[in-house]
Amino acid sequence: MVIVSLSFIALGLALIVYGTIRARGPYRRYMALKQQDANIARYESWRGGVRSDGKTGASVAMAVLRRQTQIGVAIIIAGVVLVAIGFVVK
Repeated sequence: MVIVSLSFIALGLALIVYGTIRARGPYRRYMALKQQDANIARYESWRGGVRSDGKTGASVAMAVLRRQTQIGVAIIIAGVVLVAIGFVVK
């Protein structure tokens, strides 16, 4: 049982590292696009212009990046669950 427990822990830690690496890049790009979009919205409100509610390239990119980040976080959660199972199984 020790081998099974250590296997779960090792696999869980590997998933945590992989998920972190996978989620970090899209999250950073998403936050940069979100900040840029907020700056554009502030500028247009100051200028008195009306922003259209249609899809833009940035909004589509933000949706894709958000989804990639969610997948990375799901992988991290799966890794945490495997580590927890590894400690429970003895």
